[in-house]
Amino acid sequence: MLDTQLKTQLATYLANLKTPVELAVFLDQGVKSKELNELVQEIAAMSPLISIVELDGANERAPSMLVKSVEKNTQIRFAGVPMGHEFTSLILALLHSGGHPIKLDEAIIEQVRQLEGEFVFETYVSLSCQNCPDVVQALNMMAAINPNITNVMIDGSEFGQEVQSKNILSVPAVYLNGEAFAQGRISVAEILKKVDVNAGAREAKSISNKEAFDLLVLGGGPAGAASAIYSARKGIRTGVVADRFGGQVQNTMAIENFISVNETTGPKLVANLESHVRDYDVDIMNGQRVKNIIEADVKGGYITVELENGATLKTRSAVLATGARWREMNVPGEQEYRGKGVAYCPHCDGPLFKGKSVAVIGGGNSGIEAAIDLAGIVSHVTVLEFDTTLRADAVLQEKARSMGNIDIIMNAQTTEVTGDGSKVNGLNYTDRESGESHHLELAGIFVQIGLVPNSQFLEDSGVELTNRGEIIVNNNGETSMAGVYAAGDVTNTPYKQIIIAMGSGATAALGAFDYLIRTPQVDSENNQAA
Repeated sequence: MLDTQLKTQLATYLANLKTPVELAVFLDQGVKSKELNELVQEIAAMSPLISIVELDGANERAPSMLVKSVEKNTQIRFAGVPMGHEFTSLILALLHSGGHPIKLDEAIIEQVRQLEGEFVFETYVSLSCQNCPDVVQALNMMAAINPNITNVMIDGSEFGQEVQSKNILSVPAVYLNGEAFAQGRISVAEILKKVDVNAGAREAKSISNKEAFDLLVLGGGPAGAASAIYSARKGIRTGVVADRFGGQVQNTMAIENFISVNETTGPKLVANLESHVRDYDVDIMNGQRVKNIIEADVKGGYITVELENGATLKTRSAVLATGARWREMNVPGEQEYRGKGVAYCPHCDGPLFKGKSVAVIGGGNSGIEAAIDLAGIVSHVTVLEFDTTLRADAVLQEKARSMGNIDIIMNAQTTEVTGDGSKVNGLNYTDRESGESHHLELAGIFVQIGLVPNSQFLEDSGVELTNRGEIIVNNNGETSMAGVYAAGDVTNTPYKQIIIAMGSGATAALGAFDYLIRTPQVDSENNQAA
C-alpha cells in the first residue's frame, strides 16, 4: 500500500508516540476495503504502541477506520482510504491520539476541553482538495482533546450515495449532529465561535485589552506575512489581524513561478510563511475580520482598528494587506446555487462532478487551467469567454484546444444560472455578436473571472481608492491616510503575483517604520508628545 518513502516517513513520525493507540477497520468486499486493511496492517507493524482491535461494524461505513486513544478514550474516524492530501490528516490523528502535543494555543485547548454536550462531526472531502485537510485536522484535533467530540472524514467519491442524498456539490462540507454546519475552510477558532456561544464575546474582550501596537498588519497573505516579518525585525511591537492566514494562496494548487523554488503548492507555501512569521515576536490574531479603520486625531496619534466581533485595537501605524477574492458573475441564480453546483475552486470540487458536464466561466490563465484540470475528471467542459479572444497564455490555449472534451465559446455573456431548486442544471448565455440566447445543460459551473479587492471596510474611512476598489499607494506603499500603508492584491499594483505581493509587503513595512521614526508619538487624548 505504502511505498518505501512513505513508510520511512511514517515510521519516523510514529516514533513520537507516547501512549497506546488502537485501530479498528470496517470493511466490505470492495477494492478500497482491501487497500484500507492493507494500510492499517502496515501502520500497526511500525510501532509497538499501535494495535488492531475488532469492533462491531454493523452501523459503520465501509470501508472506514477508527483511531482511538486508549488513555483518553478519544476517537477519530476516516471513511474511505485517507491518502492524497488526507494522508497528513491520518498521521496527525495517530500522533495526537498517541499523546503527541497538539500545536494549538493553550487557551484554545482548554476551551475545547471544557465544551459540554455531544458533538458528532462529519466532514465530506475529496482527496484532491487542498483546503479539506485543514478542516479535517482542525476537527480531529478537537476530537483528540475532548472525548465528547468525534469527527469522521468522508471521501465523497467513495460514498457517493451520501453525497447525493445531502446534495453536497462543494467540499469541504461539515455536518454537526446530522445538520449542515459549515461549508469551506474553517479553523478551530471559527468552529468554537459557532459551538461555544460565549466564545465571541470573550475573544473580543481579550483582543480589546491588548496594548497598542507600533505596527498592525491587516491581512495574513504573502504581503501581510512579509510586512510582519520586516516589521518585527525592526524590534517594534507588531500584530497581524487575519481572516485566515495565507489568504487566497491557500486555494492555489500549483505554484511554479516563485523564484528559487521550482514548484510548490499554496498550502505548503502558506505553512512556511506562518512558520517564518512565528519565528518572531508577532501577535497573530487569526479568524478576525476588519470592520473599519479610523484615522488618528492628530499626526503621530493612535489609529483605531475596529473588528467585526466588536473588538478595537490601537496602533501607531498600519499596513493594509487584505488581498482579494474571486470575482462573482452577479447573475440570477449564482448565489442561490453557490455550493450546489456553482463553484470557484476546480481542484477542490472537480472530483464531485466526475463523468458530468461542466462549464468554466473565463478565458484567462485561471479559466483555461481549470478547464484542462477538469477535463481529466468530467465528461465535458465548456469554456465561456466574454471577449472575442482568450487571454490565457498561448501554451495553455494550445493544450486546451488539443483536448477532445473541451469546447470554447467566445463572445458569450452568462445571463443566468439555472437549477431545479436544489442543484444546478445549466446556464443561459447570450451571444454578444448575434444577440441570440442559448442554454447549456450542466451539472456544475466553475467561475474563474478574476479577483475583487477586499477593501469594502474602507469605503467610509477616507483612504483613497480607485474606481475598482483598489487602495491607491505611492512608491513607499503609503496611502492617503497618515501612518497607513498598503500592499499586495488589495492595492493598485498592476500585477497580482505572489512574489510581487511579498515585495510590496516589505516595502510597506519599511515605509511604515520610516514614518514611525520620523513622526513623534502623540497621545491622541491630549495631543501631547509621548
